[in-house]
Amino acid sequence: MASSETATDDSLYPIAVLIDELRNEDVQLRLNSIKKLSTIALALGVERTRSELIPFLTDTIYDEDEVLLALAEQLGTFTPLVGGPEYVHCLLPPLESLATVEETVVRDKAVDSLRRICEEHNTEDLESHFVPLVKRLAVGDWFTSRTSACGLFSVCYPRLSVATKAELRSHFRSLCQDDTPMVRRAAAAKLGEFAKVVEVEYLKTDLIPMFVALAQDEQDSVRLLAVEACVSMAGLLQQEDTEMLVMPTLRQAAEDKSWRVRYMVADRFIDLQKAVGPEITKTDLVPAFQSLLKDVEAEVRAAAAGKVKDFCQNVDPSVQENVIMNNVLPCVKELVTDGNQHVKSALAGVIMGLSPILGKENTVNHLLPLFLSQLKDECPEVRLNIISNLDCVNEVIGIQQLSQSLLPAIVELAEDTKWRVRLAIIEYMPLLAGQLGVEFFNQSLSKLCMTWLVDHVYAIREAATNNLRKLVEKFGSEWASQNVLPKINAMSRDGNYLHRMTCLACINVVGEVCGKDVTTKTLLPTVLSMANDNVPNVRFNVAKTLQIIGPHVEKDALHSQVKPVLDRLNDDADTDVKYFASEALTENGLI
Repeated sequence: MASSETATDDSLYPIAVLIDELRNEDVQLRLNSIKKLSTIALALGVERTRSELIPFLTDTIYDEDEVLLALAEQLGTFTPLVGGPEYVHCLLPPLESLATVEETVVRDKAVDSLRRICEEHNTEDLESHFVPLVKRLAVGDWFTSRTSACGLFSVCYPRLSVATKAELRSHFRSLCQDDTPMVRRAAAAKLGEFAKVVEVEYLKTDLIPMFVALAQDEQDSVRLLAVEACVSMAGLLQQEDTEMLVMPTLRQAAEDKSWRVRYMVADRFIDLQKAVGPEITKTDLVPAFQSLLKDVEAEVRAAAAGKVKDFCQNVDPSVQENVIMNNVLPCVKELVTDGNQHVKSALAGVIMGLSPILGKENTVNHLLPLFLSQLKDECPEVRLNIISNLDCVNEVIGIQQLSQSLLPAIVELAEDTKWRVRLAIIEYMPLLAGQLGVEFFNQSLSKLCMTWLVDHVYAIREAATNNLRKLVEKFGSEWASQNVLPKINAMSRDGNYLHRMTCLACINVVGEVCGKDVTTKTLLPTVLSMANDNVPNVRFNVAKTLQIIGPHVEKDALHSQVKPVLDRLNDDADTDVKYFASEALTENGLI
């Protein structure tokens, strides 16, 4: 008997240590113990967890924020450890306390856990335990408890009695009218979520007035959150009700004195458009969208510009072309030359998407001049966004038209006197290659890529070399053998030693992606032929290249062709050549 008691004591000893750590002065020890709370609860059993551990935790909720955060998270998963859904209500007291603390992240995590365990309450316990908690939080003295309450209405409302539902709607109305802006902000953030579970009749009579009041709040941080609620409510109402109850407020928000509210309208514009339907879009949202595209604040214009394509796609097909040509396109033309690069960049990311909607004729007549202007924009992101989406236009107007209109502009930039402009175009070349296809690339752009390899600016030659690797990866070694390698081999005999160096740099990167066969038969002889170059810089770069491409050369060739050349370079009069030859021999296992 005594031995079994001792065994029990021994097994509970680690638990006693964890419980002691919960009281320890060291924050890290308390945090570690909180994270092992489920282990303590399993060891104690469900009854002792309910009668001892949970009350202990409730009494000790005056701790560091990181400890409280861990506790709030743990309690959300505690239902099985207290005996299942039948006893889940005993977790409410500690979570209620956590939902009132000052630190926002702790409150939010407590609310998350409360929302999770709300689902595990049966209807009776919901009315007798959970709803009283919501009411207490909703009328708490501190704004912290009232903000937390806002997040709990929607999860418990659907399963309550008619009378209790009426009480909760009344409490939510009080929170929407609270004196503290933080509480009104929390109510506005959760209004849309609450609207989705409230019956339509009460949505009209109770929640719409709350929405209108919040949308006219003196604080712009409250008004902008009301825009979120607007999306949810418009999707729940019939069209005539939306027109009468929601649209007046939405029109005000689109013209709000605060740019942050207008920005929120622009940011959620497509969701609003889908929620209100095509008829209201035609009558109300088109003018509002024009207004946002012309807004005085660049942030608002940028948000609206990024929505141009989606907005036009969602317009009723019967009036789509008319709306784009008469209402949207004039604003877009102004944005192409906007003074803010974020606005131009946002527009460049979507403007090409108008081509499939407008068709070939309108694209050629109205959109191509805008694309050309953006291709020459000083902002690299604008140019990149245009080049990235060339395939949209290609599908509509065809490669022939594209080559006559946009490609001359690209070639012009590729030959620009400013080397930074040339550099920017090189970086987009693999992207263009993918958009236009191998045949067209060979006709129009392949020559450019080879010209860059002999540019007088080193940064251009280096970028062109890396560009070559990406092109070979995209089009394959067969394309490289036909179109690239002969030109690289020709550079090995160039009178300018810098061009011979570039030839070796190209082989370094192309050799890795061409495969062993091509590297051994085509590239290796070129490198070996340069080992006798009269410029030491070229010779030591030959040694470096042999070190780099060694792993991509057939083993027989490595011993029969590469080793004799490296041995000769290892006896070179130039110390740098000797050093790199020795390195190459070692790296390739030829010593």
